[in-house]
Formats: sequence, C-alpha cells, structure tokens
Amino acid sequence: MENKFVKPRPQFPKKAVITSGMPYGNKLIHFGHLGMILRADVFARFLRDRIGKDNVIYVSGTDCYGSPAVEAFRKLQEEGKYKGQTLLDFVTQMHDKQKEILDKFEISFNFYGGSAIGRAGQIHEELSEWFIKTLHQNGMVSKHSSYQFYDKKHKCLLNGRQVIGKCPIDNCQSEKGYADECDLGHQYLPQDLIDPISALSGDKPELVKIENLYFDLEKCTDLLKEWISSIEKNSDTPQFMVKEIKEFFKKPEIYIKKEYFEEFNKIQNLLPPFTELERGDKAPKTIVFDNLEDREKACEILASKGIRYRTGKTLTPFRLTGNISWGVPCPTIDGISGQTFYVWPESLWAPITFTKTYLEAKGFDDEEWKKYWADPDAQVYQFLGEDNLYFYGPAQQAIWLYTQGKNPVLKPEKGQLQLTKINPIKSILYMNKKASSSGSIKPPMAIEFLEHYTAEQIRMHFLAMNLANNNVSLSPKAFDKDDTSDDIDPVVKEGNLLTNVYNRILRTVFYSTQTHFDGILPKSSIDASTMEECSKVILNVERFMYDKKFHQVYNALDVFIRNINKYWVKEINNCVTEEKLGHLTANTMQMIFVANALLHPIAPSGTENVADYIGFNKDLCFNWENIFGKYESVLDKSRGGTIKELKPKEDFFKRHQSQLDELAKKMNE
Repeated sequence: MENKFVKPRPQFPKKAVITSGMPYGNKLIHFGHLGMILRADVFARFLRDRIGKDNVIYVSGTDCYGSPAVEAFRKLQEEGKYKGQTLLDFVTQMHDKQKEILDKFEISFNFYGGSAIGRAGQIHEELSEWFIKTLHQNGMVSKHSSYQFYDKKHKCLLNGRQVIGKCPIDNCQSEKGYADECDLGHQYLPQDLIDPISALSGDKPELVKIENLYFDLEKCTDLLKEWISSIEKNSDTPQFMVKEIKEFFKKPEIYIKKEYFEEFNKIQNLLPPFTELERGDKAPKTIVFDNLEDREKACEILASKGIRYRTGKTLTPFRLTGNISWGVPCPTIDGISGQTFYVWPESLWAPITFTKTYLEAKGFDDEEWKKYWADPDAQVYQFLGEDNLYFYGPAQQAIWLYTQGKNPVLKPEKGQLQLTKINPIKSILYMNKKASSSGSIKPPMAIEFLEHYTAEQIRMHFLAMNLANNNVSLSPKAFDKDDTSDDIDPVVKEGNLLTNVYNRILRTVFYSTQTHFDGILPKSSIDASTMEECSKVILNVERFMYDKKFHQVYNALDVFIRNINKYWVKEINNCVTEEKLGHLTANTMQMIFVANALLHPIAPSGTENVADYIGFNKDLCFNWENIFGKYESVLDKSRGGTIKELKPKEDFFKRHQSQLDELAKKMNE
C-alpha cells in the first residue's frame, strides 16, 4: 500500500540483533536497568512482528567479571555470608535471580547469559582472545606503563572499585570517582583522580607503574569523526548522543581555577607547549595541548606544584588488560603475560558471545552469527544508558572498525563486523533526584514495583517516558510516603489506556456481539475511511518505532484507541437495524485488530488474550504482512468467526490487586 502519511517508509534490516545494557554480577535489577531493558524488549517484539520472529535475536546477560563483583563478594564474606562459596557461585546465583525478575516483566530474551557462566563463558574466552590478537595484528594494541593504586597497609594493588575519590573531568556531577572512571562513565587516568582513598584501609593509596595493554583509541579520532558525521542527520540518531560523543574529539585540555592563576603563571614555562583559550572574567583558565602525552606531563608538573586542576574530555588509550584475578584470561601479547581483560572491552563483545551461544544451542554452525553481526543486510541495535556512551560509541565502534585490518572503512564488506546502531536513553531520575547504587540515593529494585503495579502498567509507563530527549522522573505514588493527595499515580496513568479505555471498547463490542449476533462476528463491509485511519496509525507507529521515539508510539496509540471508543459512542444511536449494527461492529473490529497488533510489543500477554477471545490466528494477526488487510483474513477458520464468551465485568487488562483493594476501600467509605 502506498504510504500517504509518512514518506518514505523506513527500511528495516533482513535480520537484527537487539542488545541491552548488562547488569553487573553483584546486583539485582533496579529501575534504571528497566529503562533500557523494557525499551529493548518492546523494540525486539516489534521487529519480530515486523520482519519475522526467526530473523530477530534479543540477547543480554550478566556482566560477571570486574571489580564490582569482587568488591561485593569480599564485603559479603567479611559479613560471614557466602562462606565456602566461590565468586563464580556468587555471580551465577545473582544471574539466576536477575533472569527470574526480568521474566516477571515479560522480557522476551532469546538468550540471557553470563560472561563467565557455562558454555557462554567458554565461548567468551575464545572470542576475547580473537579480538585482542586481531587488534594487535592490525597494529592497534600497544604496551604502556600506567599508574595503578597500591595499598601499603594491605600490600596489594587495588582494583577499580577499591579506590574512591572525585572525578577530575570538568563539570562532572558524579558522586563517586573510582580508579579510572566515575559512576557516570567518564574515563580518566588514575593519576588524575582527585583525593583517592583505599576502600580496604581508608588510607590514601600510592601510585605505582604497571604495564598493561591498550587499544590506541586516540589514533582513531579522524575516523570516528567521519562515523559520527555519517549518522548525525539520520532520523533515528539522538542529537544529545551526537553532542556528547563529539566532546571526546576535542584536543586534550586542562582547566585551572582563578585562585591558582598566580601560581600557574610562575611555572607555566615548565609545561609542554600549549595554547590558552580566551575566557570570561570568572571562567577557569583553559589550556589546550596537541597530544595526550603533553597534557599528562603538564598534569604531573601541576600536581607536583600543588596546583589543582580539572581535565577535559578527550580520547585516551583504552585499557584492554589488568591484573585483577577475576577476569577473562588474556593471551601473552608483546611479553605481557598472566593478565586478564579489563571488564569494559570484553563486555562490549559479550553480546556477540551470547548470540553465538544461542545459535549454537539451536543447532547452527559456527559461522551463523555473522549473518547477524557481519552482514550489511543485518543490523545490531544496542540500548544503553547515557553514561555508557563513551564505551559503546567511540571505543566500541573503533574496535569493531579495526578488526577489518590496518585501513578500515566505515561500510565494511560482508563478513566483517558492521557498525551498530546505538540507542541511548537519558537519565531516569527517582522522585526528581539522581539515584544510583553507589550514591546516597539508592534506586528501588525492580521487583519492588510488582508489589504495587502490574508488569503491563510498568511497561506502558516506561514506554511513554520521553527518554530519547530528556531526563525523566520516575515518581511512583506507592513509594512516596509524603503524597496524601487524590491525584492519579503517575505510574498507572498510561496503563489506564489499557485498563480503562481499551477494556471498555472491547467489553462493549463483545457484549454487543453476544447479545445481538449470538457471539458470531457479523459479516459486513468496512468503510474506506476506517481503513485509511488504520493505515495512518500503522505507518506513524512504524516510523516512531524505527526512530525509537517510544513516547510518540504511546501518544499515537492513545489517540487511536480513544477514537475507537468515540466512534462507537457516536454511531451506536444510529444503529436502528441489525444490518447497521453489524456494519458498526465490523468497522470497530477492524480498528481493534490494528490497535491490538500495534499494542502487542508493549502488552504482549493482554493482547494475545484479546486475540484468543476474538478468534484471531496468533501467527497471522500480529504479523505485519497482514496488518494492512482486513481483520477477517486473520480469523482462525476453525472458529468460524465465533468469539469466546466474555462474562460480566471481566477485563482483558487488569489492575494490580493492591489498586483494586484501595478502590474498594474508597467506595466503602
């Protein structure tokens, strides 16, 4: 059908992988994880309906390795928990709990694995070795002596989460800076961390030089600039993402506050060559260097003279290895042996691991994964938080590019890793405040929400958040002890479209069909205006889904479903004959068929229940090959158009029992 409403129609890939940010192996699922995972799930379900379920794989899993798990396990052992168990036991148990919780929110993973667990763990080690050997062969892995923190009291090197200080990146709002990254994802060198403290002893740790392997990310600036320019104008590229990534392409900068100007002027001749930018009267002094090496020399000199400074965002060598024992073993490269992979690089290719593990379990050969990750006709969609843009943006894209060879191109040939589509979300605040597991305001756990809301209500609410453009506050009334108003709970507002509006028209049509047509859908023509209205919402939702503007998907469905109700109310009084009522029913059922198909990725259980009651063939009614057709074409022929009996006051989409109890209480008062 020619698109009269949205031109041109978006082009979807032949095959797709969807990934979502991986929860660490030391924690359960909190509401921030849901923000990424639910959106990824809705998109995965949409693509299954749109391009065929056999062409879509949704993978994620537990990020098992790294210092967060080590530190959490250490503290639990100190408290007398997990005695006799291993770190692998700990993360495996956490992985199982994560999966159990996500199942309750109807997350439709094809595979939810663990980077250290089972067959996925084995494949992950093999894949990690392939990556570093390939990157080294292509001239992008270097050996560098870098600083690492050392606790004299405990006589040990400290891993990332065992050092706590302040982030040195200018204007950073994080509450905690760790050894080489803060809790907002900013990367920096350990020697730049402000006021470091050892989590083991509480003392200030020393800095010692350790040799590690690095990916030469700073050499990729020009290629990455070309990449961001190539996607900047795409309708599905968030502009905040472009802006944030471009900040990393600046030359290395240092910012010095006004109170240190006099001391700086005395020693500036000791610094490597720099350029000073113009500034306002109250602005810090900004000095710019041609390369990172010169900036780091300047930082050492400033620190030795007691001059405090902040550094700007820039591309730095991306650490690939470390000496933490809990990690993927790294092969010997350039004489560096006995090390493990730093958790961030190996977590970037973990979704490939999970894809390979899933396809192997389905009986495919070793090369099947390339049809999803290494084919221009396929696409990988990655859903993540804004604070991880550095890793999935500059770092991952550059690593992927340099698996091609020493002279990579932005559009790789078939058989080479293709660049992914990054779908970041802005921050989800809690009661209008920033919450994090490592901060002063702790995020509620996902499972707590199910004590007050249904999974469908949560799915609808998170989908309607405009996280593609703005930070959004999650303000559940059930968790706000100070809220005594009669205002509607924000978390149930969008869900009311299902529990109130959609339920109402469904019940009306069902009861009418049972009363007037003995439960058999009447055969009648469908108006061209109805088909046109259905086409319009289908095409709009398709475009909004393609652009990942999920709040617009909700808005389009909200208008459409409310209009179905208005249409019935307006026309029912004119139905003085059975023929006219049958015509109204057919038109309404056509709109219900479309609404149900478009709602399917968001509210899968409820819409499948609706399809079962109406008598839709579930293999046909959600398949976009049929969505522009008439509802009669997807009816199960064995049912003969007979709907299931709907009993009085029965709902397809239900409220949470606690909400029903509260409503009953108010009615009795």
